[in-house]
Amino acid sequence: MEKQQFKAESQRLLDLMINSIYTHKEIFLREIISNASDAIDKLAYTALTDDKVGINRDEFAITITRDPENRTLTVSDNGIGMSKDEMIENLGTIAKSGSLGFKQAMEKNEDIDIIGQFGVGFYSAFMVASSITVISRKYGEDKAWKWVSDGADGYTIEETEKDAPGTDVIMTLKADTEDEKYSEYLEEYEIRSLIRKYSDYIRYPIKMEVTKSRPVEEPKDENAEGEENKAPKYESYTEMETLNSMVPIWQRDKKDVTEEEYETFYRDKFFDYNKPLRPIHYNVEGNVSFKALLYIPSQAPSQYYTEDYKPGLQLYASGVMIMDSCADLLPDYFNFVRGVVESPDLSLNISRELLQHDRQLKIISANLEKKIKAELERMLRDDREKYETFYRSFGRQLKLCALNNYGANKEKVQDLLLFYSSREKKLVTLDEYVARMPESQKFIYYATGETVDAIDHLPQTELVKEHDYEMLYFTDNTDAFIPDLFVQYKDKPFRSVVDGELELDDEKKPDETERYKEDFAFMKEVLGDKVTEIKASTKLKTHPVCLSSGQGLTFEMEKYFAAVQPDLNMKAQRILEINVDHPAFITFETARITEPEKAKKYVEILYNQACLIAGLPIDDPSAYTDLLCSLWQ
Repeated sequence: MEKQQFKAESQRLLDLMINSIYTHKEIFLREIISNASDAIDKLAYTALTDDKVGINRDEFAITITRDPENRTLTVSDNGIGMSKDEMIENLGTIAKSGSLGFKQAMEKNEDIDIIGQFGVGFYSAFMVASSITVISRKYGEDKAWKWVSDGADGYTIEETEKDAPGTDVIMTLKADTEDEKYSEYLEEYEIRSLIRKYSDYIRYPIKMEVTKSRPVEEPKDENAEGEENKAPKYESYTEMETLNSMVPIWQRDKKDVTEEEYETFYRDKFFDYNKPLRPIHYNVEGNVSFKALLYIPSQAPSQYYTEDYKPGLQLYASGVMIMDSCADLLPDYFNFVRGVVESPDLSLNISRELLQHDRQLKIISANLEKKIKAELERMLRDDREKYETFYRSFGRQLKLCALNNYGANKEKVQDLLLFYSSREKKLVTLDEYVARMPESQKFIYYATGETVDAIDHLPQTELVKEHDYEMLYFTDNTDAFIPDLFVQYKDKPFRSVVDGELELDDEKKPDETERYKEDFAFMKEVLGDKVTEIKASTKLKTHPVCLSSGQGLTFEMEKYFAAVQPDLNMKAQRILEINVDHPAFITFETARITEPEKAKKYVEILYNQACLIAGLPIDDPSAYTDLLCSLWQ
């Protein structure tokens, strides 16, 4: 039998196929099964107009046969089959797709959805197979043909026998190496796993004979001792089993899907045993049609805020998984969403692992973004408890993305953010805060700190509380950046209770810095470069001292950079604010004149107290302790 050569520089193309186009060897099974599904589609379409087909739609199937002893894996279908000429045309010419031609001819028929378009998927099998045998009989013909190839050297074709129309693809797997264990593709578990991953929603059943066990009933010997405690015996048996689900849940009408079904699918698909907060079942018809089933998780996975987390949605085309994590379908601020998207309108590249063009993805992504935001807003409005559960896990992500690119996305997420309210004693939105502001209030007042309790005891908050103005407590280390990037919300500027002037119109306290300039000059000489300025405070009431940062970097920003990028050594300005009416300052004033050395100690103590109140480290805790103790001597 004469060996024929592949056409059109196919040796080079085949080498490219095997080594470059596909990123994962396991993808071969997806491709062979997809080809089998295409072949069945063609015969199913023929059956609509040809009564002689003699097979019902529910009889169509794809069968997988394992033969570990001979290292063969066979994928069989009872589809349209191929003639000798079609074998030569389709298998002997790489990138010649019969499916594409059929799709073009039948593109007006909505019931036909051919997966294969490029005629290259078949050759992905050479990534794992040393040789491939194809036995096929075309519907309407008596003769069957056998095509055999071991790769780029070419192929042979000869007549053979086959009882019924259809195609068998017999792959002889390569020998195992130290780096590659090709025999794993003969293991029942691995085949199950690959079908579930890539081909679970092929519309025809994918069947395989599987090994199971069952208890063996043995006659009981009533006279034997301990018979009731005897361990049961089991026997192994084989059974043909359908491995795929066929009809995906997102293809069903959402009114027909129960809450339990949604939860089961989520748990099984994404291996998250925490109940999702909400499913989003979405169907869009238009220039780009798609169906989606998305989930808002209740808890963030352990690796969520790490580089190991891979965001994205599973992407399907015609029931075949194209991408496991398509990040382009979600904006960064919604990257916590899990789910699947299926569209018949995707322009796939030759490997079906990537997309040729991103226009369709952008359209789908824009629709999904609007839908997710609407669902979160609905949850915030109608189920506040559930939304706060979501926010505890993913609120930080919303903030981070609002801050990225200098606040470019802030308007998209700002109404989803929550902050603790000094008045409500719970989390509130910016909109809720502004809606109840009195007419006299000019600013959105906020204070930053590590905890709500720590902020609540800050001396700078006393005057705002006295005026009964609501404050927002910023406790996340990212919160410190929000006022600078947001600037304002609904024309109301942000104003820091800790670092800025409060501008309370009804009871302004005069700046008495000039009156006490000699005292402050003495303090500045003692502290040196530790502070940039010393001034009389207009906001302190019962506390003697505090620190403010003035313009630019805040103390919370300083703490953040110290944690994530300590080498930068970024420091906020330190402005020491003095309550000139406090007994501590009056004691210092007297000591400055009568006991200057003691006065210096008072200055150091006041400065260190201000650092502690602000949550900043003091330079030398041991020296500070000794300083306090020295005043008792």
